[in-house]
Amino acid sequence: MKTRPLSQNDIPAIIDLMELGTPFVRPRTESDYWLYANLFSSTCPVAVDGDELVGAIIAFRSQDHPDDIYIQDVVAHPEHRRRGVTTALLNSVRDAAVSFTCSRLYLTSEPENAPAHHTWTRRGFTNVAGDRTLNGISVISDYKGAGKHRAVYELQLA
Repeated sequence: MKTRPLSQNDIPAIIDLMELGTPFVRPRTESDYWLYANLFSSTCPVAVDGDELVGAIIAFRSQDHPDDIYIQDVVAHPEHRRRGVTTALLNSVRDAAVSFTCSRLYLTSEPENAPAHHTWTRRGFTNVAGDRTLNGISVISDYKGAGKHRAVYELQLA
């Protein structure tokens, strides 16, 4: 398995891959992935095994807070889970963050996504204190808009 930046040629395969992440990861449009491949490829790595796309992270460096990289979507093909795909992809994003002298990676998760909570805390991310706790996970109410409560995770780099 190798990681490399997302490219335009990956768009059909990445849409198919993201569909496997439902209900917590939802595929975006071809136009969105075109944008990610052409403007954010250094923080949007994909993992390939031979010719098969087996994992991807969609992440962005903040223009308003350039010390931050926000991780939007993470998915590994079900047949390739627990084989280091997510770790390799996160290492790629972390390397990009360090090269940009960013100090933090962060992401959000839906509170009921307990597997994500375990994944992020195992990888050194901290569940940011929120205004309530659901199923042992700290949650910030209305984080992504009215009724869109999210668990927020961060990894300090500096």
